[in-house]
Amino acid sequence: MSKKNKGYQGVVFSTDPDFGYISDDSEIQETPEPRLQDLRVQLDRKQRGGKAVTLITGFIGSQEDLQILGKKLKQKCGVGGTAKDAEIIIQGDFREKVMTLLLADGFKVKKIGS
Repeated sequence: MSKKNKGYQGVVFSTDPDFGYISDDSEIQETPEPRLQDLRVQLDRKQRGGKAVTLITGFIGSQEDLQILGKKLKQKCGVGGTAKDAEIIIQGDFREKVMTLLLADGFKVKKIGS
């Protein structure tokens, strides 16, 4: 589970019986067109036991659309991974393949690192 603030704005406990938590989750983020998205593809080995993963960051949109894009990339590469917190993690070094797939879908893609 993510360690991010769940939208409660720092309130842990309240003794006020009429207190209502204010949540930011009510806003549904609309996903812009792929040509308006600026994605970054990089190879990452930090905090992964030396194993290389392809990291795609910069996605703007709903969690559902992120999951759909992540699933498509994982299927095309034939490997596992995850899509959460506005980034997609693909197991292994698939930078070139991921970049060509994203460019074919109309995304603007930049390669970060060498």
